[in-house]
Amino acid sequence: MKSNRITIKDIARQAGVSIGTVDRVLHERGEVAAVTRARILDLAEKMNYKPNLFARALTSKKQYHILALIPQASDENIYWVNHKEGILSQAKELEAYSVKVTVIHFELHNEDDFMRQASNVLEQHPDGVIFAPILRKESLRFAEQLDAANIPYIFIDTYIKDSNCIGFIGEDAFQSGRVAASIIDFGISPESDILMVNLAKDLDNTQHLTSRNQGFMSYFMDAGRNKGMKISLEIATSVPAEVADKLTRVLAANPSIGAVWVSSAKAYVVARYLEQANVKNMILVGYEVYNHNIDYMRKDYIQYLIAQQPREQGSKAVKAMFGFLAEHTPPIKLEYQKIEIVNSENIRFYV
Repeated sequence: MKSNRITIKDIARQAGVSIGTVDRVLHERGEVAAVTRARILDLAEKMNYKPNLFARALTSKKQYHILALIPQASDENIYWVNHKEGILSQAKELEAYSVKVTVIHFELHNEDDFMRQASNVLEQHPDGVIFAPILRKESLRFAEQLDAANIPYIFIDTYIKDSNCIGFIGEDAFQSGRVAASIIDFGISPESDILMVNLAKDLDNTQHLTSRNQGFMSYFMDAGRNKGMKISLEIATSVPAEVADKLTRVLAANPSIGAVWVSSAKAYVVARYLEQANVKNMILVGYEVYNHNIDYMRKDYIQYLIAQQPREQGSKAVKAMFGFLAEHTPPIKLEYQKIEIVNSENIRFYV
């Protein structure tokens, strides 16, 4: 089967010049007449020429070191396992191209540990950095340090404005909040109340959860049919006893709650409480398809999950950074992942 990939040879044929001339223009390797240079660049753009950076990297002696800074996964935070798997999987594919990828972890929602590990990253003088800017203030400080050191960086999972990141790969958090709201809106009566549970130590400094909450509320302000109260509950821990205490109090005080939205990947924490309290008349919507959440979906305590493709985020970020370093090809500035709705009818395709 013939490839449709445009090559330097194709451009040379169209321009009526030698392959060497095209190579010098595209890779800035020597002097070429201005008129010829302009014609070649114009043809390259019109023909949608894309350099084979992998082939060039093989012949280059340059070695690239990419560092990834992401939260440490744990039994209570399995979500980040998939990011790491995607990062390391792509790193394995790039080993032949003199690319080294190192993963450094920080404790989720621990500002001091994030800054310690960020200093660790800077001390290693990487060529590029991939990181999850979950903690807004600290991430902006780290971004400024990377800017000062002239180190390019890509965000995954969470996007922060007011930075010089070369790209972002992850969900549109605001829009995913609206999607979650729309699911609930058509699952309960217009008079029912909705409980919004944020399992975070500092919601205001947790960028992606803040954006999801804003999206969730915006839906009801301009499109929702539900007119019930939207009750926000912040729980700083996943410890069952503390979660149970807070949920018991809020549910007792608000008997008209018909649905619960968990803004993070920890929907199972609330589902565990509902199971223990034998509460079965609630719609529960959360994020991410992994074992804990799957178990409670199969038990019918979680009705909907929104998938974020974390493995793909990690893989794409490494490939994009390599392209930028090896070929100076800017990645897509905002590469949003698909917002996929998962329920008991299609969950088997995600397991």
